[in-house]
Amino acid sequence: MAEAPSIFWNCFVPLFVAVDAIGVLPIYLNLTEGIQPLRQNSIVIQSVITALLVAVLFLLGGQKTLALLGITVADFMIAGGLVLLIIAVSDLLTGTKAQRKLDVATIGAVPIGVPLITGPAVLTTCVLLMNHYGFMPTLIATVLNICIAGIIFWFSRPISRFLGSSGMRTLSKIASLLLTSIGVMMVRKGISAFIPAG
Repeated sequence: MAEAPSIFWNCFVPLFVAVDAIGVLPIYLNLTEGIQPLRQNSIVIQSVITALLVAVLFLLGGQKTLALLGITVADFMIAGGLVLLIIAVSDLLTGTKAQRKLDVATIGAVPIGVPLITGPAVLTTCVLLMNHYGFMPTLIATVLNICIAGIIFWFSRPISRFLGSSGMRTLSKIASLLLTSIGVMMVRKGISAFIPAG
């Protein structure tokens, strides 16, 4: 029981880094520019609901899908770690994330909910954490992180004014650097999983 807080934080921190709400915030501001505040609130709600549904469904069925495809957790750990590494290095070097203008009616679901909040980094991290720490700690950490992203987007204008463009870029770079380290760790653990089996 004493290990429960440690398990929770071991799940929470990697997911917090993977969601990277501060890094996504400039994209959210760009996509919602010129939209009325009330409409922006509904976009945030739509994005959080979509992100939660996709993440929870993936948590429930992700490992079964891997098993059907004959993919081991070690395989997924290496592949997932490489994906996180590529995403993080791309963010570090370019400072940009893919974005595009979409219809206001669906912008909360796509691209804000998926893939900006719940994207490849989050889905990969979810499966790997669930394998190490179990379903409930991973689920709670996932739900909390997605809700935190929603809160950040809800208060996006004052946060943007407070941090400024340089502050948001700095935080995004730090998050990308941490994500790079997590990607390397996943690849290392995946490779070591093959060693005992020869």
